[in-house]
Amino acid sequence: MIDMEKLKFDEKGLIPAIVVDGTSGQVLTLAYMNRESLAISIREERTCFWSRSRQELWRKGETSGAVQHIIDITADCDCDALVIRVNKEGPACHTGAESCFHNLLFESRENAAFSLQGLMELLQGRKDRPQEGSYTSYLFDKGLDKILKKVGEEATEVIIAGKAEDRKETVYEIADLAYHVMVLMLQLGISLEDVGRELASRHVIDKKVKQEKMT
Repeated sequence: MIDMEKLKFDEKGLIPAIVVDGTSGQVLTLAYMNRESLAISIREERTCFWSRSRQELWRKGETSGAVQHIIDITADCDCDALVIRVNKEGPACHTGAESCFHNLLFESRENAAFSLQGLMELLQGRKDRPQEGSYTSYLFDKGLDKILKKVGEEATEVIIAGKAEDRKETVYEIADLAYHVMVLMLQLGISLEDVGRELASRHVIDKKVKQEKMT
């Protein structure tokens, strides 16, 4: 833990704060803090920034309800920038987008990054805009019973591979199961955040003791 006095604010008394979704890792916004807004953020455990345009304190979600609850705050190696991980209650951007960073400038075809959120968005696209020959679109077209049948089949395949202690095959079958579960999630309107919050709720943290609560 570093002392706040080690932070380097600029000539206007501000320090940039990059806000990141604690569940998905998505960068949500870039804002600025002064000493007062940072102190308020730490005290209230929710983001409070300094609005450069309005020249006033700005508690995120004060009017929109899209509050950002702080998980932790980390300074960079030079102590002149902050990364704030949060649990969010709504979109970060005033446009209604989940992240302020949504205007794609360039995307490499060779160096594509995989993420569960990216896969969910691709699957959602196959649901909203069915494509001929797409297995995902086929599943959504057949409906819930078909999707549930596939989830059951893939779960069985995981059990068989695991029982055989075949690591490579088990990884393969888990990936198949995960894909079909994600299709099921979208069919039922369940997000990755919903599952993340449920998993988080099953942990009780008491200072040095962290135990799983199985229900």
